Amino acid sequence: MNCPCLSGLPYEQCCGAFHRGTAKAPTAERLMRSRYCAYVTGDTAYLLQTWHPSTRPASLVLDPTMLWYRLEIIARSRGGMLDSAGTVEFTASYRLDNLPGSQHEVSTFVREHGRWLYLDGN
Repeated sequence: MNCPCLSGLPYEQCCGAFHRGTAKAPTAERLMRSRYCAYVTGDTAYLLQTWHPSTRPASLVLDPTMLWYRLEIIARSRGGMLDSAGTVEFTASYRLDNLPGSQHEVSTFVREHGRWLYLDGN
C-alpha cells in the first residue's frame, strides 16, 4: 500500500515507521506528513504523542466518517534536520457526508530533545 501522505513510498517505508515508533521524523515536513497519515488511519495515540505538551488536548476523538484522501504541501520554512523550529503550509482534502472539503493550515513545529512536535496551526 502506498503511503497516504503521497510521498510515493510504501506506507511501511514511510510514515508507518514513525507510527510504529521505530523511527523519528527527521524534519518538520515529515512529521506533518506522518500526522496527516495518522488522521487517515485514525491513529489518535500517535497524534497525541507528537503534539507539544503545551498545546496538546487531554483527549482526541476523530470522526470516523471523515475520509482524508489528498495532501498538498504548499510551502515550508525551516524545519530541517539542523533547525529547532519550522512551519509547513498545506491543504488536506477530505469527504464528509459524501461532500468534499479541505483544510488549509500553516502548522508550526518545534524540535525538542531531537524530536519534532506539532505546536499549533493557523
